[in-house]
Amino acid sequence: MLKKIIPALFFLPFLMCAQQTQTVKDTVSNPDTSKYQFGYKQLIIPGVLIGYGIIGIGSDQIIDYNKGIREEVKEHIDEKITIDDFSQYAPMLSVYALNAAGIEGKHNLGDRTIIMATSYIIMATTVTTLKHTIHVRRPDGSSDNSFPSGHTATAFAGAEFLWQEYKDKNIWYGITGYVVATGTGAFRMYNNRHWLTDVAAGAGIGILSTKAAYWLFPTIKKHIFGGETGKATGMVMPYYDGRQMGMAAAIRF
Repeated sequence: MLKKIIPALFFLPFLMCAQQTQTVKDTVSNPDTSKYQFGYKQLIIPGVLIGYGIIGIGSDQIIDYNKGIREEVKEHIDEKITIDDFSQYAPMLSVYALNAAGIEGKHNLGDRTIIMATSYIIMATTVTTLKHTIHVRRPDGSSDNSFPSGHTATAFAGAEFLWQEYKDKNIWYGITGYVVATGTGAFRMYNNRHWLTDVAAGAGIGILSTKAAYWLFPTIKKHIFGGETGKATGMVMPYYDGRQMGMAAAIRF
């Protein structure tokens, strides 16, 4: 199993950070607006990941590759490890944990919560729509909503959020977030809940959702909340009702 999964996932965190670092260099001449600036280069990796996932739905070769991974998972799995139910939120919560520890990011608490909420809305809407439109059966046969992976999308949205807020402080914050997100995707396959194509598409959707949230932030703050950046306060926290987990956010202006 590892021989198939590791080549597909291991280098993703470093590829993402390499692309993001180049984007920073390309926009450093305009530091006041660069953090919201759209760039076509930023679409490359999420576009490739989403494209691979979509193409894989109808590609016999990729479907066979997915099935090969599943068979190796079934041979090696002893028991499910449900850490992915929690690790999906780790990169996102790390942004708030770092701030609580006195390490300031690019935005204050309220503004970053607007960005995070926007990303989550875009990501959740996209994932839910695709799950109910493209009926892919899960590897364990439990349901027909395998594509794309929502856990992976959540994890990568948070990893991109962590990267954007703290890439100027220390690049390893971003790399660590992407490592955790990649691990979440790997565990979704290990637990026989998703195909590789589901995980790839989920990763791309998560990354792109957060990028879009940053691009849209100035417009959302101005036209919806009617104010300049830096005036809002807010908080975000996870919840668990005994059956489901999620995120709750509150913003005050």
